[in-house]
Amino acid sequence: MTQLTETVRNGVDTERLFGTLDAIAAQPEIARFQFRARNRWIQGAHNRSVIKDFGGAGGEDTSRAEAFVVDAGEPAVLLGTDTGPNPAEHLLHALAACLTTSLVYVAAARGVRLTAVESTLEGDMNLRGALGLSKEVRNGYEGIRVRFAIRGDAPPEKLRELVERAHARSAVLDVISNGVPVTVEVGD
Repeated sequence: MTQLTETVRNGVDTERLFGTLDAIAAQPEIARFQFRARNRWIQGAHNRSVIKDFGGAGGEDTSRAEAFVVDAGEPAVLLGTDTGPNPAEHLLHALAACLTTSLVYVAAARGVRLTAVESTLEGDMNLRGALGLSKEVRNGYEGIRVRFAIRGDAPPEKLRELVERAHARSAVLDVISNGVPVTVEVGD
């Protein structure tokens, strides 16, 4: 009797997923990546990032035919003209996207077929810090809340376990929660 194995689950090629995990386990040096963004000020609060090239898996990746263009701005109440989400809102998007991707990959690896994943994120910020009006108030978010709504072919406790695993594996959540050294330079 022939046994059929599902190789694509939740849009994730599980054979490639496990192959990638095996390759990195065998050659840890290929796990090192360098992602890049180039940003240019346009006017007022409007600026634009272009994201295309990156290094990883032992070389420079040239697979992207087109660059991703991401605009940022501020709402009118913060002196902007709504040319895009503000940087703090982009951070919420990055966190939501990273948690969701982690969740989908974990579910695919564990044999869970998802039918819906939605999240709502809220970040609380007191602008007095960022505006230099108070040294007692931090510049960034004071707290962020994430709420998932998930449906799939697993019981609720298994779906909660997937969210916990995504929480434990999210690179963006790690950066937000633990910080990362940032060097800022001025040059040509």
